[in-house]
Amino acid sequence: MNDSAPAPTPAPVPRRARLRAPELIGKGGWLNTGGKDLTLADLRGKCVIVDFWTFCCINCLHVLDELRELEEKHRDTVVIIGVHSPKFVHEAEHAAVVDAVERYEVHHPVLDDPELATWKQYAVRAWPTLVVIDPEGYIVAQHAGEGHAHAIARLVEELEAEHEAKGTLRRGDGPYVAPEPVATDLRFPGKALLLPSGNFLVSDSTRHQLVELAADGESVVRRIGSGERGFGAGAFSEPQGLALLPDGRVVVADTVNHALRVLDLESGVVETVAGTGRQWWQGSPTSGPALEVDLSSPWDVAWWQGKVWIAMAGVHQLWTWDPEAGTVEVAAGTTNEGLHDGPAAEAWFAQPSGLAAAGDRLWIADSETSALRYVEPDGEGDGYVVKSAVGTGLFDFGHRDGDAAQALLQHPLGVTALPDGSVAVCDTYNHALRRYDPATGQVSTLATDLREPSDAVLVGEDIVVVESARHRLTRLRLPEEAVRVDAVAHRTQRAATEVAPGTLRLDVVFQAPAGQKLDTRYGPSTRLLVSSTPPELLAAGEGAGTDLFRELALNPDVTEGVLHVSAMAASCDDDPENEYPACHVHQQDWGVPVRVTAGGAVRLPLVLAGMDDQE
Repeated sequence: MNDSAPAPTPAPVPRRARLRAPELIGKGGWLNTGGKDLTLADLRGKCVIVDFWTFCCINCLHVLDELRELEEKHRDTVVIIGVHSPKFVHEAEHAAVVDAVERYEVHHPVLDDPELATWKQYAVRAWPTLVVIDPEGYIVAQHAGEGHAHAIARLVEELEAEHEAKGTLRRGDGPYVAPEPVATDLRFPGKALLLPSGNFLVSDSTRHQLVELAADGESVVRRIGSGERGFGAGAFSEPQGLALLPDGRVVVADTVNHALRVLDLESGVVETVAGTGRQWWQGSPTSGPALEVDLSSPWDVAWWQGKVWIAMAGVHQLWTWDPEAGTVEVAAGTTNEGLHDGPAAEAWFAQPSGLAAAGDRLWIADSETSALRYVEPDGEGDGYVVKSAVGTGLFDFGHRDGDAAQALLQHPLGVTALPDGSVAVCDTYNHALRRYDPATGQVSTLATDLREPSDAVLVGEDIVVVESARHRLTRLRLPEEAVRVDAVAHRTQRAATEVAPGTLRLDVVFQAPAGQKLDTRYGPSTRLLVSSTPPELLAAGEGAGTDLFRELALNPDVTEGVLHVSAMAASCDDDPENEYPACHVHQQDWGVPVRVTAGGAVRLPLVLAGMDDQE
């Protein structure tokens, strides 16, 4: 006779599509594992989140920050694996990946995959992409872009409960092994500013501080900030750009805090003047009281035309902050990623990361298009126009001097106005300092063998360069003669998707996470924008719409190109008892190289969230 209480009825196990996960392979090997190579078998029993990222990509950096809380909360059941999948040639260098893992405080194992082997095995199409693997080694979800941390956290809790009940969950420490810290005065500094005293102020980005250096560029005078990531008094989070205000204070682009801070040089007091600490999402206000409007990864700042201009890398725009009025607003850009000139409100940027004011022009280092661009008044009132000096788009880069129309840069992060009207460009991934002369339209190389230069400031007849990956400032005499280099050109190396001529069905796959539904309270909850390079690739189907599918007509006279797809979906918690449910935005941009060929695909699926059930 058994007089114990009856066993409780187990909760139903959710039915979800599962696909056996391919092995993780990469020629560059593993980082943050203490020298051990990992396999999926080593990870059995854990919930594994594979993060396909590349360190140039601002959206990838956003996702690293989104995952930090999840990583800490579920440390005994979840293993995050970063698979570094390079876009630029420089990003395929192993030493550069090692630097990036430290620079951005990646506290989980990273597989260096310079040949995109694992990217191809997992059929990934976009940076960033997150793939969830259950404790038995099966893929159960895929998400492209930002804004998925809440959905993945919910899925992880379901997987924990399900596999705890099955006995297939293994708790305990993961495979992460922290590298030994390195002692240097600066660690991956971002930007620098020459102070009226002759000293330098440097944003010591990885250490979350500002550092004042003496005029020699080496001796530390003082440190500003706690050195710990935070948003409270005396704390920063990966600060970058610096600019002197007319009143003598310094405005700081506090990048990962999505805010502008102002430093009083005399007292050392730091105050927040713009941003809320939250990241801007589509649908959020784009103007208003500065402390009430969200920002998105401000990377540099410059005083120009009576306002602070902001390189808003996170949304591919320029914004302004007006200290007198206490307001912010969008000044240029649509949030679409690419290179498109014209009236400021219609221009496209791609991670603008460096600014330099020079008279009636504001120069811009537009990093993802490997371009040097500028804004100037349109001459027809108070409007502005955007123009490009060097660079053609998202997929062409290299190191080539000569006429600006054919010159090439590689992911520049800084730009500096020179006394003769030309500009110096910190050509970051070419490890070079370049020069563009508007008078002649020529591009030349001023210096090479700089390690990831990210900013430069003029000091008399010298130029002081922030060598970010050498953790120092380097003083150079501005040369009268340009350095000669062998020209090299590159295109982003990703295999083209073969598509059939005629009509191509584009499907953006989005499945609202468990416990959520599409948010239709204020109209359509989805948005799809399609364009192409060259524009002639599409005979029909380009433009904006609210459906996440589109029939694209391919031009029979164009055999290859790139489809640019931008998708957004908004979902809210499905709780009828809650009058104000939490809502979430999921968004991603894809650049899909295609080749038109007989026998190619007639359908192009792009997964925003969920699994493509037609595969």
